Amino acid sequence: MSTAAVEGEDVRTSSSAVGRGTGRRPLLRRLLPAAGATLVAASGALIAVGCFLGLYVRPTSDDWCAAWKARDLGVLGITSDFYMTQNGRIANAFLSGVVYGDGLAGTKILPTVIAVSFTAGLVLLGREFIRLLGGRPRVLVLTACALVVQALLYFGGTRSYQVLLWAPATISHTVPSVIGVWMLLLAIRTVRHPSAAARAAGFASAFLVGFALGTLSEPFALVSGLLAAAVGLLSLPRLGLARNWHPFTWCLLWCSGLVCGLAVLYTSPGARWRRAQQPDKASMLSAGELRGTFEDWLRMWDSVTGQWAYLGAAAVGVLLGLASGLRGPSPGQREPRRTVPRKVLIAMLLLPVPVVVLGSLAVAVGLRSGYGPSGWTYARTWTSYLVPMELALCGYGALLGAWGGRWLSGRRADAALVTGAVAAGCLALASVTALVPNVQQLTTSTVARSVAWDAQNSRIRTDSVRGATDVGYRPLYIGTLAEPFFTGNYERDWVAACVSKWYGVDRIHRR
Repeated sequence: MSTAAVEGEDVRTSSSAVGRGTGRRPLLRRLLPAAGATLVAASGALIAVGCFLGLYVRPTSDDWCAAWKARDLGVLGITSDFYMTQNGRIANAFLSGVVYGDGLAGTKILPTVIAVSFTAGLVLLGREFIRLLGGRPRVLVLTACALVVQALLYFGGTRSYQVLLWAPATISHTVPSVIGVWMLLLAIRTVRHPSAAARAAGFASAFLVGFALGTLSEPFALVSGLLAAAVGLLSLPRLGLARNWHPFTWCLLWCSGLVCGLAVLYTSPGARWRRAQQPDKASMLSAGELRGTFEDWLRMWDSVTGQWAYLGAAAVGVLLGLASGLRGPSPGQREPRRTVPRKVLIAMLLLPVPVVVLGSLAVAVGLRSGYGPSGWTYARTWTSYLVPMELALCGYGALLGAWGGRWLSGRRADAALVTGAVAAGCLALASVTALVPNVQQLTTSTVARSVAWDAQNSRIRTDSVRGATDVGYRPLYIGTLAEPFFTGNYERDWVAACVSKWYGVDRIHRR
């Protein structure tokens, strides 16, 4: 048989495959972009509201201390202060100095910076995932996935104000996840790069950024370290899941950076001072503390599983999987193949479960150790394991959608795919819609507080200019955060002390 005949047969075979893959599914081809656009509009609107509310953010709790220290001490000064007298989180202090360096302007734009950078990182990460599965990334549905995941992260929990709008919490617990996504993209690029110099630069970045994150957020360091350690062990060439030592080297350097950063944090004078302020308590390995930690962990998951809207991450993933396999190859091209071996795919499927479960348990241990029996209620720290949980749900949904689109054929099966796509789209839209009351409440409380805060700020500024050294302050609570006079002992009222420093007065009294 001639070469031309073989090529002609390939073209006819490919064309018939296209017909089988797409010719019978015109409704599905029109439905998926419409569903993606609807979800982009709905979840994007909620996130846009959250970013806009950044303009109405006003200081509360830790804001007061970070603001006056960044103003009076500068970036390096606040970094030194955190290391020597606060908690040892030098990277956290550095970012705080940058955010508060120009007064309150940084806190107003930080939510937008987080949302934009997170969206871009998640879209690029989703594109890599779909390509590994042998699918074709669809930007519209990828964007819908990124926005739905973020909307659930910001507004699906019990501490929306702290997760998106309160700068001390976003710096400690939301920004690390954004950095983690981008570092995962860098890791993928590094281990694939043919240039030794480029790989060396990527490996060095893994250690340096890991070190910085170790001094930025202990919960994120624990969860990301657990993930990297598991991936590193699975990447040993002897197991046959990796072709070379590049993935293992990356994971090893990442974990080494985290460990070094945590060691610097733990041994810092500030961390030693903080531990000295805590009352004596039983060892974390005692039976009572172990039981209490396990109960805290169950309470955390009871709260998370009580929010059904998180299922929206899996639903939008199904749409992504269906969309990635819809478009067949052009005439003369072969059907795209999965670029990841089957056993690697199985490892990817199984890995998120122990990482999320053990990571959340590690967070519960850290919270109980640092804050006592009520530590588990600090829901802003849950972000460290909620992000991988949501991404795992989205990934499982994408695998389910891709499998359905690839292996089901025929008139009845196509009808089933359309029905499944409609159901997934409705569930994803319902999960986003369920967040609207939280966003409405967040909007009302944030805007109302900003108006009251501005009026009080103007009065205090006027009194201070007139020479007053003791001014009246009315607590303005938001997001279950501390305000002045949270304790009856004024000498231990650190919020009131920071408010006095900010306004340049000796003390404040309740108005």
